[in-house]
Amino acid sequence: MKLLAEPKKFGRRKAAPAPPLKELGNDPVSEKPVVVKEGRFGPYVTDGETNASLRKGDTIENVTIERAAELLQIRRDAGPAKKARKGAKKAPAKKAAKKTAKKAPAKKAPAERAAKRSAPPAEA
Repeated sequence: MKLLAEPKKFGRRKAAPAPPLKELGNDPVSEKPVVVKEGRFGPYVTDGETNASLRKGDTIENVTIERAAELLQIRRDAGPAKKARKGAKKAPAKKAAKKTAKKAPAKKAPAERAAKRSAPPAEA
């Protein structure tokens, strides 16, 4: 019963967002409160608008507001992430034209082949 009373963690109904691990203060640029949270790919700092992952040398206990502001500024300068295109790149037009020129002639329909076989040879 105790296990069933816990909130679901996977699927459509996820558990409520976890509280921040640490509150650091206000960001000098955005003037919003900066907090450290635990995410899918590890801990990160956020001001509610911009997220920045903690680096290998940074720990949750040792991160300061200055370091968090520095990480957030690096992330702002980097800009938004580039989205990957779904389709593969197409070959240049010249190569595509050569490929179509080498195409084999179309095969005759099975009905035409059968008609040729069963027809008696024409006498001259």
